Amino acid sequence: MGPYPAVAEVRRAVRTVLVPGRRVLVACSGGPDSLALAAAVAFEAPRAGVPAGLVTVDHGLQNGSARQAERVASVGYELGLDPVESVAVTVGTGGGPEAAARRARYAALDALAAAWDADVLLGHTLDDQAESVLLGLGRGSGPRSIAGMRPRTGSYVRPLLGVRRATTVAACAALGLDAWHDPHNTDRSLQRVRLRLDVLPLLEDVLQGGVAEALARTARLLRDDLDALDALAAEVADPDDVATLAALPAALRTRVLRAWARASGAGELSEAHTAELDALITDWHGQGPIVLPGAVSVRRASGKLVVEPRRSAIP
Repeated sequence: MGPYPAVAEVRRAVRTVLVPGRRVLVACSGGPDSLALAAAVAFEAPRAGVPAGLVTVDHGLQNGSARQAERVASVGYELGLDPVESVAVTVGTGGGPEAAARRARYAALDALAAAWDADVLLGHTLDDQAESVLLGLGRGSGPRSIAGMRPRTGSYVRPLLGVRRATTVAACAALGLDAWHDPHNTDRSLQRVRLRLDVLPLLEDVLQGGVAEALARTARLLRDDLDALDALAAEVADPDDVATLAALPAALRTRVLRAWARASGAGELSEAHTAELDALITDWHGQGPIVLPGAVSVRRASGKLVVEPRRSAIP
């Protein structure tokens, strides 16, 4: 008899991202999503000629976190993954506990990806994608955030974005894997937890199902549109020429401006910074230089946008 349907679905998702000869590391917390992913990688990677390991990150935020990291590492060994890395990190306080833990985790994963020249596989599921889209909608932070997580971002790969969380839970049960359930996942003081436990179930009830899939589909369609606009923006030959910029649709012009500013030494632009830059094109009345994050300012002169260095960086 073949594998249970849930196990087969997770394995199929993993199979599509493996590249022969390219090492992968599974980022595993021991929860059902990353544990099901680790088991699928352990099964599929040898068949695809892919060296595969596991990494678990101990954030040190809960009693017994070191023991949990040891437990996850032991599962990695039992699955036959190699190397198995357990990394303890120090979590700061800036930006709140979730953001600080995320920064510490990704710094550790970045270092391991570089040390092993590997892709890092993450266990984000379709449900996580739906939650990300709702968070982006609630924050009003534009189409980029509503487009959710990408299947691949640099060395990070998310094979399970089309797989439901219930499927990973079922896969662990079918394989006899004892998944860990993070107590933070029931802490309603966290926005994402309230979305998961309260908001999404209510939407599913009111809209009669299919909401998570619809949100994930919206993210995918938006990514396609954003990628097309980014590609068109990259083709603009004179991104500092006022006449060229003025002739572009706003959605394209602001992309050109942001890319040009970054290439000229600016940091990440807020919506307000982008609007000020755009006003040099669309609402020019002799205003002075626009101060941007980083070490630059921008002014308009003789039909061109001119970048000027600043003596100190603007936070």
